[in-house]
Amino acid sequence: MMSMGGVENFEGGCYAKCIDLSAEKEPDIFAAVKPGALLENISFFEGTNKVNYKDTSITQNTRVSYPIDHIDNIAKPSLGKNPKNIFFLTADAFGVLPPVSKLTAGQAMYHFISGYTAKVAGTEAGVTEPQLTFSACFGAPFMPLHPTKYAEMLGKKMQEHNVNVWLINTGWSGGVYGVGKRISLKYTRAMITAILNGELEGVDYKKHVVFGLHMPTTCPNVPSEILSPRNTWQDKSAYDTKANNLADAFNKNFAQFADNANAEILDAAPKATANN
Repeated sequence: MMSMGGVENFEGGCYAKCIDLSAEKEPDIFAAVKPGALLENISFFEGTNKVNYKDTSITQNTRVSYPIDHIDNIAKPSLGKNPKNIFFLTADAFGVLPPVSKLTAGQAMYHFISGYTAKVAGTEAGVTEPQLTFSACFGAPFMPLHPTKYAEMLGKKMQEHNVNVWLINTGWSGGVYGVGKRISLKYTRAMITAILNGELEGVDYKKHVVFGLHMPTTCPNVPSEILSPRNTWQDKSAYDTKANNLADAFNKNFAQFADNANAEILDAAPKATANN
């Protein structure tokens, strides 16, 4: 929850996916699974109460809910100042969007309104291949006002408090789902850590030709070659085609909001090109 004085967490707990959970991959979440936590869609090793985190017989979408005090490194009370950085998360199953990019105010508003991600197998019943999905403000059913109202509020807050907004793609790199690979969690962590430490403030940025996103050319503890998604594709022409296809999908979805969007937001739309 945001207010004039900062941000507050009033939920009192956390909710995490736990497929393939281990102490090595996610030590804090793994340690939080103890009495008081609630596991969903999981199974146990036969004859024990030990969770089989690899079992996907019910669904890959296994989850755990736990009280916030099951985590050691928490802020007490759950209050914070206005943020210096805001992160939008997306899981692009088409391998187009960069793993990290810095957004202008217009782009932040545009992507907030778009709320893009991709459904993949295991997240919902009947989903066997990646499907584009857009949810305005990343939560369309809960927004009583027109999405552009919230986007303009975001843009105003960014300006008032000098906030950076970043788009973090936790999806695929090197190709579409089934061809490329999921971006490594350790690299995503390294990118966010670098941002929080101010280590991406003085680096060079490259502009994505289609989406106009500003991609850092270097990031501590992350291979430079993965920062520009086109570099990771063996078939560059195939990447260009997929980038244009995704841009078209963005623009078609945004048409429903265009009449209420200001010029800054409209100018942030991706621009499909014949040659990237």
